[in-house]
Amino acid sequence: MTGLADLPLREELRGRSPYGAPQRDVAVRLNTNENAHPVPAEVVDAVAEAVRAELAGLNRYPDRDAVALRAALADYLGHGLGVDQVWAANGSNEVQQQLLQAFAGPGRAALGFGPAYSMHPLLALGTGTRWIGATRGADFDLTPAHAAAQVAAHRPDVVLVCAPNNPTGTALAPATLAAILDAAPGIVVVDEAYAEFARAGQRSALELLPGRPRLVVTRTMSKAFGFAGGRLGYLAADAAVVEAVQLVRLPYHLSTLTQAAGRAALAHRAALLGTVEAVKEQRDRIVATLRRRGHPVADSDANFVLFGVAGDQARVWERLVARGVLVRDVGLAGWLRVTAGTPAETDAFLGALEEIA
Repeated sequence: MTGLADLPLREELRGRSPYGAPQRDVAVRLNTNENAHPVPAEVVDAVAEAVRAELAGLNRYPDRDAVALRAALADYLGHGLGVDQVWAANGSNEVQQQLLQAFAGPGRAALGFGPAYSMHPLLALGTGTRWIGATRGADFDLTPAHAAAQVAAHRPDVVLVCAPNNPTGTALAPATLAAILDAAPGIVVVDEAYAEFARAGQRSALELLPGRPRLVVTRTMSKAFGFAGGRLGYLAADAAVVEAVQLVRLPYHLSTLTQAAGRAALAHRAALLGTVEAVKEQRDRIVATLRRRGHPVADSDANFVLFGVAGDQARVWERLVARGVLVRDVGLAGWLRVTAGTPAETDAFLGALEEIA
């Protein structure tokens, strides 16, 4: 049987594994930062109706520029954004891939501050972009001086920074983003996949877009909207950035059905986003409970919590799985990440961890 070793694979891909979280058949799955609450019935009906209305026309290609969907996304984001400043694709990963295709690639470099979203260096690898792994502080913080110094030292073509950060949940201070923008010679991409879960007082990078044509904010409907299966991500930026990604996007990359489902979901966003406060309540409950028990816990503005454990985190992960609870081992020694789920799922996680801690 032919294996990868027998194929003329690019050398930099040899020995690598596809991205993905380990899946186990357990009762409580809190490892992929999904919204644990099901899509409300009214949204199910609206999406079904919208998709059904398109079925007879599937012999035709979709709107290759997804104008109606982008208009709906601009309306949701606000901040005076127009349709020409918004772009959409199959998840924010594809949006970020398109940004790297347009502004990075062979002979260019992208920089991120680790520990951060593990897909970013893989996107760089896939686009032939040199990846520069910058660092955060000991408490996963990112100060303006530390961030700017690393950007200035490497002068990357693209900077990718998560706000809040994944896997730590750490917020990005406006002063730090401003310092990165001042130091960066190229594009700065702020990945706001979890922005809707931020605690009161946290500000979005969307506020800084006017007058900053090299700033891009990416978001997703997978998390707060509970629409992960819909695979819809988007960006907000200067209109020239949207023109740039249109140069590299595949033709008709967003299907007619995805566009219809996305528009229907956005039209019912109040119902979909109605679970955000419930998720934040469970997140804060996890943080408070684990700290009370003596676990180190990173401050979180996302729908997950990074917490410290004694000993080998891989062993703790296995013992939690044995008790029917799946969390994420993100490869940080002594740390695990848990998604904030339903109250019952939080009960199961906290109970299982207490048994083995």
